[in-house]
Amino acid sequence: MLTPSTHHHSALPSPHTLARGDFDIVIRRLADDLAFGSDNSRLLGSGLEYASSRPYQPGDSVRLLNWRLTARTGRAYVREYEALKRTSVYIVVDTSASMSVRSSAQSKHDLALWIAAALGLVAQRRMSPVAIVGGGERTPPLVASLRRNDLWHSLEPLRACHWDESTLVGQRVDEITVRATRASVMVILSDLHDSSAIAAIRHATQKHDVLVMHTLDPLETRRTKAGYFRARDAESGRAFLGTSATQLANVEEVRDEILRSGADYLRLVTDQDFIAPLRRFLTTRGAVMRGRG
Repeated sequence: MLTPSTHHHSALPSPHTLARGDFDIVIRRLADDLAFGSDNSRLLGSGLEYASSRPYQPGDSVRLLNWRLTARTGRAYVREYEALKRTSVYIVVDTSASMSVRSSAQSKHDLALWIAAALGLVAQRRMSPVAIVGGGERTPPLVASLRRNDLWHSLEPLRACHWDESTLVGQRVDEITVRATRASVMVILSDLHDSSAIAAIRHATQKHDVLVMHTLDPLETRRTKAGYFRARDAESGRAFLGTSATQLANVEEVRDEILRSGADYLRLVTDQDFIAPLRRFLTTRGAVMRGRG
């Protein structure tokens, strides 16, 4: 059985290589690592607004206990929440062909799926309904749910990579923007090869809280050293001749466009650990948003 090391998440196996039980174990451990110390994050925090406390009744979950009030009064109290104020979390996972092209042990597809699974599980644990949405041609569910089985069922068809799949990230973001009637959190995990994605993200930020996680292969972050080489774009199939001066992705330009659109941006490279920077980013982001009121 393959399980992750707390300090070497970049060495995780490909999701499609694991049996269901092992896949679940890895996700739970990643979620535990991601949630540790992230209580300030709006994304990872409860999707319910605290309303009041009432005396404990048999059958109430111990997770709802108001420990401070219980200690002060000597009587058990539980917190009540306003269910109508749940913040849904929509996580778009790009499953197109370019996400599976790799120069390191882990592909962009692998990285995106592990992050989506961990974020989805943590959000559900804290009472935020979650929808995992495929950003390729696979038909996605667009209904956010608190049911754990719904999370697994939405992840399962996305585990395998398809080498003939086009990117539809922009279309999926547009669909969520229209379908989600209340302000929600939208997380986009993609290498952003879809030319329509930036415009869709800009539109989504007018209504939703949008976070873009730009997944990159190491070759996309620096100039190549291969002299002349022939290559083919995984999305369009277009062949081209590159040189040692070719940079396969203009990362800084994409970052600037995302930030100008009003979304938050995080760059993640497949050969680097992702839990620590992701946890730090989510925690810092939560503090900033509380400062905005």
